[in-house]
Amino acid sequence: MKYFIKFCVAILLAAYLLYVFVMISGRPSQETCQSIDVIMADSAQSGFITPEVATKMLEQSKVNPIGKKMAEISSQDVESVLVRSSFINNVVCYKSPGGRLGIIIEQRLPIMRVMSANGDDYYIDSEGNTMNNSGYSADLVIATGHITKSFASKQLVNLGMFLRYNDFWNNQIEQINVEKDGSIDLVSRVGGQIIHLGNAQNLEQKFSNMMALYEKVIPTVGWNKYSRFNVEHLNQVICTIAKP
Repeated sequence: MKYFIKFCVAILLAAYLLYVFVMISGRPSQETCQSIDVIMADSAQSGFITPEVATKMLEQSKVNPIGKKMAEISSQDVESVLVRSSFINNVVCYKSPGGRLGIIIEQRLPIMRVMSANGDDYYIDSEGNTMNNSGYSADLVIATGHITKSFASKQLVNLGMFLRYNDFWNNQIEQINVEKDGSIDLVSRVGGQIIHLGNAQNLEQKFSNMMALYEKVIPTVGWNKYSRFNVEHLNQVICTIAKP
């Protein structure tokens, strides 16, 4: 579905650009740029880039097209400035009649913030790319502990994507911690228990086992009965009784 939507957007954009080209080709224009129309291709998803942020980036790089002759504006220069941001995946800039400059931005969508024991502080996106923490903040799960960028892009991205598309667990898990041996612990929001995940494989089964315990056991014994759950093994959940 994701690639189908991208394909449809590309087709519509190509058709629109062809229309614009036909309308203005062969007619040198002396009109100036009156407005910038920034379109977020993935506006339904929450990211760090907004039309206002994109416009400010152009102003700071001194390539703000407002007031310049349309014929003198380089779409490539505009695209080059914006795509430098680690939060932007792709940019398409085009000119429209009436002195309008259109910019379509495809964001990199953050799924997790990493605050490693080695001092690294960055976000990772849905494809495992790192995104610099440049003063932005988002309500995302935080991963701490012994995390290399390679580990984050190959292991944690799977966990981050699972949480992003599962409302219950996305709200229930407030922190991820990676031990020196690479094993993963989760800190639950309600109850405060540690959930020992082991690795980031077989997530559907592990969280399904955990959900079964939530539904069948916790209502009987209460949230304070246990301090730790181990779902590393696929056929069982090991519970550690909380100390009095």
